[in-house]
Amino acid sequence: MPVLAQVDLRLDAGPLDYTLLAVYFVFVLGIGFLARRSVSSSLDFLLSGRSLPAWVTGLAFISANLGAIELLGMAANGAQYGMATVHYYWIGAIPAMVFLGLVMMPFYYGSKVRSVPEFLRRRFGKGAHLVNAISFAVAQVLIAGVNLYALAFLLNLMLGWPIPLSVVIAAAIVLTYTALGGLSAAIYNEVLQFFVIVAALLPLTIVGLHKVGGWDGLVEKVTGGPGGSEQLSAWPATELTGIQNPVLSVIGIVFGLGFVLSFGYWTTNFAEVQRALSAKSMSAARRTPIIGAYPKMLIPFVIIIPGIIAALVVPEMVALKAGDDSGGVVYNNALPALIGELLPNGMLGIAITGLLASFMAGVAANVSSFNTVFTYDLWQDYVRKDRPDEYYLRVGRLATIGGTVVAIGTAFLAAGYGNIMDYIQALFSFFNAPLFATFILAMFWKRMSAAAGWAGLVAGTLGAVAVFVLAETGVLDLPGQGASFVGAGVAFGVDIVVSVAVTMFTRPVPEERLVGLVYSLTPKEDRRHSTTGDDAGWYRSPVLLGIGVLLLTAVLNIIFG
Repeated sequence: MPVLAQVDLRLDAGPLDYTLLAVYFVFVLGIGFLARRSVSSSLDFLLSGRSLPAWVTGLAFISANLGAIELLGMAANGAQYGMATVHYYWIGAIPAMVFLGLVMMPFYYGSKVRSVPEFLRRRFGKGAHLVNAISFAVAQVLIAGVNLYALAFLLNLMLGWPIPLSVVIAAAIVLTYTALGGLSAAIYNEVLQFFVIVAALLPLTIVGLHKVGGWDGLVEKVTGGPGGSEQLSAWPATELTGIQNPVLSVIGIVFGLGFVLSFGYWTTNFAEVQRALSAKSMSAARRTPIIGAYPKMLIPFVIIIPGIIAALVVPEMVALKAGDDSGGVVYNNALPALIGELLPNGMLGIAITGLLASFMAGVAANVSSFNTVFTYDLWQDYVRKDRPDEYYLRVGRLATIGGTVVAIGTAFLAAGYGNIMDYIQALFSFFNAPLFATFILAMFWKRMSAAAGWAGLVAGTLGAVAVFVLAETGVLDLPGQGASFVGAGVAFGVDIVVSVAVTMFTRPVPEERLVGLVYSLTPKEDRRHSTTGDDAGWYRSPVLLGIGVLLLTAVLNIIFG
């Protein structure tokens, strides 16, 4: 692994910057200690007792996604690919978040499942449940490792702290507040972290635009640089996908990213769904991802734009963009390099704190979802059944510790990728794409059998892994993130085909077991939410909120298309 701090991007952080950082850590740990008072059962620890308001769970929903993958990865994508990166938001997030709130949350929340794998256990039995619980647990510690590595990468690059020490310090802080207060501590910290992240990135974007001469100056400089005017156009994004045919590139984005990867991530990833399950009512649960979609729609302007600016004003990044990689930087350096280039002391402290908040939010989301799945879906179902609730509360806390320790080990797997989005999209194609195919069939096709549930998942995952291996060995020419898009499409298609084929030769699940789990067998009144009390008012309507964010996103796609 390279010694990243040798690159001349070290920040001259002063006492004020370190003071701001220390104050933030005190707040974070304080929230953990306060949240501990409300934890008296495993449900309190792992699902916040299903008691939180929609605005809290909505901000936590989006903040949990604002980890290192988002900040470093999307800024790196902005520097490397330009405005095509907005597809990860306007095509690859918003529609799926609205679909989750309007269509899938009534089944998740209404069935009172405690996790996404538990939904599969009720729908299919233990086969699909065990496959999904194990794959999800593995995916979460791998992704938590990405966030930990990125945080260590940042501290090493900007402050010169050794990477192993940085990983351990960051893990210890997240472990402390999550083990103390459980999901409530993670969620309330995520709300705090959302505002800290915005306070860090918004000034950076404004100063960066001023540096390049405003929006007109940005357009002029990008147009005259490597990649030319295509870097300012979202479509057809051939460089991003690695697919040179424009028509096939658009199909790859719309189907591979916009449908399979996006819906697979946002609708079945328990690290996100868990935030909605902690809401205090069905209406609040449905509004959670839709409330989160509004800030998600605007986040590209404070992450992707700074990435583009970094490739214009940071000398090492300018050289890298021009094809000279001798400066020792990679695209993951884009955001911290821009911070070091533009911000003075004091503002440096806010920016560093914002980045640390982002990475810690990501780790906490992964660890808090891992401990729930491990406790309820693996330990309680397969190792120790029918124990007192205090026992599972203790197991949840121990799982938090264990998951964090394993994440420290997986942190160094991410070190081999110059752009961590390449790594993370590969993981999503393995785990999320086939799961989404299984869920779509499970919710809308009552005939689907229990054997088809696990067979489709396994076959779909193997299909995505096969595409990844073929791309890595050069058999398939899919540079950039094209292998992940194609792999996701293959995983989805293979899962569907295998599930249908296996169902044709196996017995369906009895219909009486599927009420509340399958659309056609669930009464309409069971899918409706309350419209009285805290859920009253047109402005709390999930449908109106969903339509609003979709229309605004469509407008942005037209403007920047």
